[in-house]
Amino acid sequence: MDNKKQDNLMKKITFIKAFREGDIFSKISYLIWGLSNMVRGQIVKGLAFLAIEITYIIFMITSGVNHIENLLTLGTQEQGMVFNEEIGIYEIAQGDNSMLFLLYGVATIVYSLVVIAVWIISVGSGERARIAKENGHHVPGFVDECKALLDKKIYRTFLAIPFVGILVFTITPLIYMILMAFTNYDANHQPPGNLFKWVGLETFRQILSANNNISATFWPVLGWTLVWGVIATFSCYFLGMFLAILINSDGIRGKKIWRTIFMLTMAIPAFVSLLVVSTMLGSNGIINVLLQKWGFTTQALPFLTNGTWAKVTIIIVNLWIGIPATMLMVTGILMNIPKELYESAKIDGAGPVKTFTKITFPYMLFITTPYLITNLIGNFNNFGVIYFMTGGGPSTLDYYKGAGKTDLLVTWLYKLTKDNNDFNYAAALGIIIFVLSATISLITYSRSKAIKDEEGFQ
Repeated sequence: MDNKKQDNLMKKITFIKAFREGDIFSKISYLIWGLSNMVRGQIVKGLAFLAIEITYIIFMITSGVNHIENLLTLGTQEQGMVFNEEIGIYEIAQGDNSMLFLLYGVATIVYSLVVIAVWIISVGSGERARIAKENGHHVPGFVDECKALLDKKIYRTFLAIPFVGILVFTITPLIYMILMAFTNYDANHQPPGNLFKWVGLETFRQILSANNNISATFWPVLGWTLVWGVIATFSCYFLGMFLAILINSDGIRGKKIWRTIFMLTMAIPAFVSLLVVSTMLGSNGIINVLLQKWGFTTQALPFLTNGTWAKVTIIIVNLWIGIPATMLMVTGILMNIPKELYESAKIDGAGPVKTFTKITFPYMLFITTPYLITNLIGNFNNFGVIYFMTGGGPSTLDYYKGAGKTDLLVTWLYKLTKDNNDFNYAAALGIIIFVLSATISLITYSRSKAIKDEEGFQ
């Protein structure tokens, strides 16, 4: 068998097929990992697989099974006071810690999934060694495998560390936070003093449909999040486009100077600008002081203390941050629109408005659709603008535990964790935000011309 046929055969190896077509050692390798490799001369590799299997079995016997059981119950013994008869005082009797039980249980499950993946890899590796041996080809040894990891398989070496990092610092915490949404881990159930337990979809029911304070907060906050995301995205987009077209017009002199002036806002960190503007618009800020001093008003205007005023103020201030970035992007696109399109339109008698609607805007929309979708989702989760401008305020007693009139879902989530310790509600909100963002992204992108007509602008 030539190398090409062998490579094709190797690619067709599956977990089930290896058992069905393999020899006795291949079948036993499902129970004794690495046996097929060791029989074919890959001693070190086979022993490595076997060591992983033995380590996992020992772990599960000593603590893994207990972690899974604790994950199912989240603890049964609460912390309490016990009278010590020897010294005649009450002492704290440590109870179970639901938070640690949840964490250890999730870590055990993730570890088990990784081990299952290694099991599948070991079976495939042993089957490939068997095929190579039976067809008279060289079976790579430990040294050969190491050289391959530094040569043609070096991508595996470079991806190993990021993979472990993602597994430990992203996937495991993500599963942990998702599972919190299905518990009653709130301010009244704080370990180690109190246990929390599984409640299924009760948290989502309370947020979405129950006649309570948190549901009465969620729907207005969701509505403002959607309104804010749409207005913040498209106001900056269209005004930035208008500004770029205006500066790029033939009759405008000093184009570079104008672009530089508007780009200066991007040179200053956004949070610094937002904090300064928030101070200026406060009740005792410079703007209110000057308005009263000049006689335009007799009292401070509620830029940040009235719900409606604060929302309008945030949208206007956001223009200062968002328009220059859009202008820069659109300027680059304008310079790449084929001049022939404009020349043909001019010959056909098209005016500026028709040229914009038939050429400039369709071209812009085609190129910038992914940007628009990303920016829209980014504005749904635009923590900085809200937090540094109003902190989510003004507060109201109509909302749940400190939520304010300008809070987005993401800033409310932050308050639920930092200020209120309602981790179950925060986790549920995180899931809702993800579902909302993913749904909007997939629907808008799949329906856009950018995906339907990938060949180019017509």
